[in-house]
Amino acid sequence: MAASWRLGCDLGMLRSLMGFGGRRGLGLVKGAAGWSAARGASWRWFHSTQWLRVDPIKILMPSLSPTMEEGNIVKWLKKEGEAVSAGDALCEIETDKAVVTLDASDDGILAKILVEEGSKNIRLGSLIGLLVEEGEDWKNVEIPKDVGPPAATSPPAVPRPSPVPPSSVPVQKERTPGKLQFRLSPAARNILEKHTLDASQGTATGPRGIFTKEDALKLVQLKQMGKITESRPTPTPPVTPTTPLPSQAPAKPSYPRPMIPPMSTPGQPNAVGTFTEIPASNIRRVIAKRLTESKSTVPHAYITADCDVGAVLKVRQSLVKDDIKVSVNDFIIKAAAVTLKQMPSVNVSWDGEGPKQLPFIDISVAVATDKGLITPIIKDAAAKGIQEIADSVKVLSKKARDGKLLPEEYQGGSFSISNLGMFGISEFTAVINPPQACILAVGRFRPVLKLTQDEEGNDRLQQHQLITVTMSSDGRVVDDELATRFLESFKANLENPIRLA
Repeated sequence: MAASWRLGCDLGMLRSLMGFGGRRGLGLVKGAAGWSAARGASWRWFHSTQWLRVDPIKILMPSLSPTMEEGNIVKWLKKEGEAVSAGDALCEIETDKAVVTLDASDDGILAKILVEEGSKNIRLGSLIGLLVEEGEDWKNVEIPKDVGPPAATSPPAVPRPSPVPPSSVPVQKERTPGKLQFRLSPAARNILEKHTLDASQGTATGPRGIFTKEDALKLVQLKQMGKITESRPTPTPPVTPTTPLPSQAPAKPSYPRPMIPPMSTPGQPNAVGTFTEIPASNIRRVIAKRLTESKSTVPHAYITADCDVGAVLKVRQSLVKDDIKVSVNDFIIKAAAVTLKQMPSVNVSWDGEGPKQLPFIDISVAVATDKGLITPIIKDAAAKGIQEIADSVKVLSKKARDGKLLPEEYQGGSFSISNLGMFGISEFTAVINPPQACILAVGRFRPVLKLTQDEEGNDRLQQHQLITVTMSSDGRVVDDELATRFLESFKANLENPIRLA
């Protein structure tokens, strides 16, 4: 009955397919030796038909982030022949943001691993493994022909130059033998023509072998000192070819060009003049692509202000006494979120056609990792307390450095903060993370003496703890006036921590 259920037919139909009659088939079941060769052949034909086989379940390289185009297989967590349940972790995949675990969506047995650990640049949709249902012969699983394993990446083939027909060879001017040809700057050409000098009498010192104005003036000085004579080129009669010239390879430029140093040999000490190629991770390639797009497509505007964090440091010291550990950056995150809530016109993004008002205030915090910069997100930061923000930053920062961030923990965000104060940087500018409209660059806090007045109006020097913040804003949605008002409100909120409660 199990076989008839799997075939979707009743027992009588199964017997007729196998060549058995009703009662006669029962007799043959009792005496298996009485089967005829024809019936045995029909039995073998029945088991060899393709429609009895169960197609394997394909495991394809998934899209684990909006910007992911390819991924790397870091580690397989299951072995071939091992049972898998829906939700079990199959393998770890390095995306353009982090290392993400791929979970199984079906029950079965991992029959075949088609892409081994350590494989890189696997395109989305490529077949990486096969599952079969429990009870199936996983050792003899067939690899589907429509989706094969991804081809190994190879360097692009250099196109060969198409042959030039002999009849269309242009007549080239004959060059004077024995004389070097130089690329002349316009100023150098005018000087040489005026003083009837030739560039081959001097040395080109410009970039890429260009004969510069200074090189021409040196020749003029040598001529005035009598060390060289005038050199007028003698015109050569034009050559008229009587027969078609054979195709020739393009002439190499005679001026010196900078040569790329050869790459060093793996496993051997670097020789003088060689370089070592550093493989780029998916994260660094995506960072490079997005930074280039941001700087070339987003009109960056910058505005800077100094904020006094003396009151923040006092509040932080009082919290430390109560065994509550928070950082100055946690107060900065809270101040930015509160300011965005007060000024929703800054909490916007550019969607390609115009500004879009964001209904959430999620702060992206830049975290430096070995594989590049990543920005985990503090969700709904305006509604969180300072200690809750501090706990979230610690957890997300550790997950970012370990490569364990989930996609929802770093995708999105409405405003970014990059703090390099812990590295001793006083001031810097940051690149906007599209489609966000702003990013705040925070430097270290430093003691500064300022002249202030006391309650009685007397002038006195007082030490203040200042930090420099620079906001980069998308001029299409946050203009200079709006950015100025935002930074003023941010400064007021940060210098009065009671507003952040």
